[in-house]
Amino acid sequence: MNEFIIDGEKIETGHRRKLDIKIAKLYDYTDMTLTVEVIRGEQDGPTMFVSAAMHGDEINGVEVCRRLLMHKVLKKLKGTLIVVPIVNIFGYNSKSRYLPDRRDLNRSFPGSASGSLAGRLANVFLKEIVDKCTHGIDLHTGAIYRSNLAQIRASLHVPETQRLAKAFGSPVILNSKIREGSLRSMVVSKNIRFLVFEGGEALRFDEKVINSGLYGVLSVMKEIGMLEELPFKQRKKKEVYTAKSSYWARASESGILTGSKALGTRVKAGEVIAKISDPFGIHLIKVKASRAGIIIGKAELPLINEGDALFHIACFEEDDKAVAASVESFDEFVDGTLEEVLES
Repeated sequence: MNEFIIDGEKIETGHRRKLDIKIAKLYDYTDMTLTVEVIRGEQDGPTMFVSAAMHGDEINGVEVCRRLLMHKVLKKLKGTLIVVPIVNIFGYNSKSRYLPDRRDLNRSFPGSASGSLAGRLANVFLKEIVDKCTHGIDLHTGAIYRSNLAQIRASLHVPETQRLAKAFGSPVILNSKIREGSLRSMVVSKNIRFLVFEGGEALRFDEKVINSGLYGVLSVMKEIGMLEELPFKQRKKKEVYTAKSSYWARASESGILTGSKALGTRVKAGEVIAKISDPFGIHLIKVKASRAGIIIGKAELPLINEGDALFHIACFEEDDKAVAASVESFDEFVDGTLEEVLES
């Protein structure tokens, strides 16, 4: 196997190391660090990173990383796994999406060694983590007061990325646009196979989402040859569906949101998916789906301003009934024996 060095530290095959990469000092003179754990197998294989809390308040992925690092299946690892449970440690500690300079880290790539605090962290993450990898998975949730159905977002024009997205196993895949300054924009430009997992809500643990994420990460590791076998029976790949497009249903007026449809619900064009009322119950506005699809994201705060994004609806070439059934069967799969197996 090739020599592996991270932050100047050489890590031998068959070894496991936790490293604190210094980023900067904060004004109270404490160190802001990027803490990573590196696991090297005895045999050759891909090098993959798994990261979470790029936005500090998106904590489901932190728990996915914790359970991944504890899992005994890593004893049979081939290649190298780099796990970064908390990328934005400042945002995580302050329960905030952002860094102290109020910048969004996931819009600050590639960053610079002499730039803003966000830019410096982005620059270190690229050089010390991303540039050493062949594959990567970044774990996210919905923003605060907004929840997402478990889903994969990726650039599916690359056949290999499409294969890995299906292997992850989440019932819904979005062929999403790349945003300037995002981690994905940099990783894809470096020809690294990369997936973004979305699920749940900021500052909340969701067991289904956490287990779905862990299942997906391990499934991808098997798909690329880092693991020979898994401690569970994989879900059938034919039950994964790719959305051809998606749209947001927005509030036409301000008020109180009631009667919202649940995540994973199949909706028809023109169907009422929620209602908006004033506090006195005099005016009632119906929120309707403009096109048929599956609800993959929704607002959780019932206090709504005009123009607010309320429902994220994905549209599919396949029958929406089949997609909705796949979402339901995946929930049952996660609720069944999978949880016990993944915790072993």
